[in-house]
Amino acid sequence: MRLFVAAEPSAEVRRDAADCAARLRQRLDAANAGHGLRWVPAENLHLTIWFLGEVSDARASAIIQSLAPPMKAPAFDLHLAGLGAFPPSGPPRVLWIGVTQGVAQLAMAHDEVGERLAPWGFAPEGRAYSAHLTIARVKEPPRGGARKVIREQVLAERCDSRLCRVETLTVFRSRTTAHGATYEPLLRVPLS
Repeated sequence: MRLFVAAEPSAEVRRDAADCAARLRQRLDAANAGHGLRWVPAENLHLTIWFLGEVSDARASAIIQSLAPPMKAPAFDLHLAGLGAFPPSGPPRVLWIGVTQGVAQLAMAHDEVGERLAPWGFAPEGRAYSAHLTIARVKEPPRGGARKVIREQVLAERCDSRLCRVETLTVFRSRTTAHGATYEPLLRVPLS
């Protein structure tokens, strides 16, 4: 099964993010630069802490048990604002909303999850953890002027969410269907 660990914003914050994504989508469509983007539905918006990928059912069960105890990382207030794209130069692959409050706590949670996953052979990526909320993925790299338009529109759109409290991390199972990905929560782990 395909697994990841994430922090879930409140329904109101997901709605704020979805509204921001919809405005950006309209801007990009109007500039004829929105093709090739796969937008994340509001119900799937989350902040990935750790992506585990495909694991066998037996291994998944053991991994979930190792993640089940309450975290030492603290509960925190989350605020999202600003838009960006990864990578920072070249063709954008991911469009995201930034985290302006809760960054340190998300990094602490990431480190603690990494410690719990290390015995199972999971190693941190070669780059530092970057807290963000993905709103769109680029299916095919934009060419020529579309690349510039996407970056300009991302910078031009204003995005700001209300504040929410994050008190748990969630282990999700991801399933791909004809209508896109669906995420099934398997475990909610309390933050301290």
